[in-house]
Amino acid sequence: MENMLLWLIFFTSGWTLIDGSEMEQDFMWHLRKIPRVVSERTFYLSSPTFEADARMVVNRVCGIECQKELPAPGLSELEDSLSYETIFENGTRTLTRVKVQGLVLEPTQNSTPKEAAVRRKRQVYGTDSRFSILDKRFLTNFPFNTAVKLSTGCSGILISPNHVLTAAHCVHDGKDYVKGSKKLRVGLLKMRKKGGGKKRRGSKRSKREAEASDQREGTKVSLQERPTRRGRVELGRGQRVAEGKPSFQWTRVKNTYIPKGWTRGAGGDAALDYDYALLELKRAHKKKYMELGVSPAIKKMPGGMIHFSGFDNDRADQLVYRFCSVSDESSDLLYQYCDAESGSTGSGIYLRLKEPDKKHWKRKIIAVYSGHQWVDVHGVQKDYNVAVRITPLKYAQICLWIHGNDANCAYG
Repeated sequence: MENMLLWLIFFTSGWTLIDGSEMEQDFMWHLRKIPRVVSERTFYLSSPTFEADARMVVNRVCGIECQKELPAPGLSELEDSLSYETIFENGTRTLTRVKVQGLVLEPTQNSTPKEAAVRRKRQVYGTDSRFSILDKRFLTNFPFNTAVKLSTGCSGILISPNHVLTAAHCVHDGKDYVKGSKKLRVGLLKMRKKGGGKKRRGSKRSKREAEASDQREGTKVSLQERPTRRGRVELGRGQRVAEGKPSFQWTRVKNTYIPKGWTRGAGGDAALDYDYALLELKRAHKKKYMELGVSPAIKKMPGGMIHFSGFDNDRADQLVYRFCSVSDESSDLLYQYCDAESGSTGSGIYLRLKEPDKKHWKRKIIAVYSGHQWVDVHGVQKDYNVAVRITPLKYAQICLWIHGNDANCAYG
């Protein structure tokens, strides 16, 4: 029954039921010209201490009503926020200043249009609407195989053969890099072979070395999925490998890119609008990845629905999928009540829309799940599940990080 529901979700998302009859909606990816984000100067910074505690919740976020009262950012403010830090594998760090070209500043539309329906608020308090993906026919195929796990306890998504998109707070608390991010690793889903494979000599020694290394780095990888130095998965004492059970192939991160809008340090609070980061892997993978897309307005999303998969902490070793309607939006954020638990933060939120030729459907990442946050609403703190939208400027910035120039970032 669950498999049938998943198939219906994936392959009928462009249809809605109106007055008892099916009508196809015009939900398409409309490519638009992207402003240019160009690197200007790069400076070396002092190496970070990597002593921050990982935080899954950002306190006192400027909410929907708060954002309406803020003036639209000017070009210099945008350029400052889009400038970025790069942290390298050896612990060194740089700051790159950028210039924005071809941007037309427009009044920001900070909230959902009045005619849009207000969605019912929902969290994991009653019926849990999440799906654990256990069938390997789904788990090892697109789009689920694009989900990854970070050694700091978050999730992420593959967006190129060498890059993972995740939330910035998974590696940086706004003032310093979190413990364990100096030797950050990414876990890619794989299926264990029948019988778990041959036992490797010296595995006990490798396990001890990996455990000692993880303690030094302060990572949060559990014993049930602890990677050895060769990237294999060792199990904790008393655990047995189940046939066909998913595991992780762990890969080191070479470089990490974070926007300055998030890493303001002592000079100001981290801005939730910039809670995203790009991880460059040390070794390329061969999996199918999901491309980036510019986030459309709610009314351009089929059913106003979003989808994402991650590794929720309350369902160990399981990939968890969910979908829900968006409750409200600002120019940079999506507010929703998808059922989710800690660990799913950093997941890529995606839509399935038609390509411009109107023949093929395609999934693209349009936001990064930031997690359960407290936001100010009329001076009162309320909780939402928040996602950071991929705007044209953020698309251009992430594209620059991936390619090293803006040559492939003209349209998105």
